[in-house]
Amino acid sequence: MRLPRTCSITHRSDFERVKKTGQSKAGRFLILSTLADPKLETIRTGFITTKRAAKKAHDRVLLRRRLRSLVQLYAPDFFEMRRYLVTIARVGAAEASFADIEADWVRQARRLGILPRADQKS
Repeated sequence: MRLPRTCSITHRSDFERVKKTGQSKAGRFLILSTLADPKLETIRTGFITTKRAAKKAHDRVLLRRRLRSLVQLYAPDFFEMRRYLVTIARVGAAEASFADIEADWVRQARRLGILPRADQKS
């Protein structure tokens, strides 16, 4: 599944609303925030990769691609698709392997309750 442009968070106000009223969980390499919104037709995602997370633009772009691929991979398993989902890269994420980032992302998604736990999946 490729994420269409309509699934992107494009307004700063949406990022702010997720930050203020949503839930978030922090892991070693990233912070995952979410906010359920029944008015949405589908998931809306946003990625924040600052210079603190990766000094070089090349590394920030690679990090965003990795995070986007995780959403594409796991979005069909989400309990509720009508939500905002913001992923913020932390310091050290650029040096981490894809497997480490994936494990951290899945762990935070399960803690937030948007993915089923490993023992719940059938």
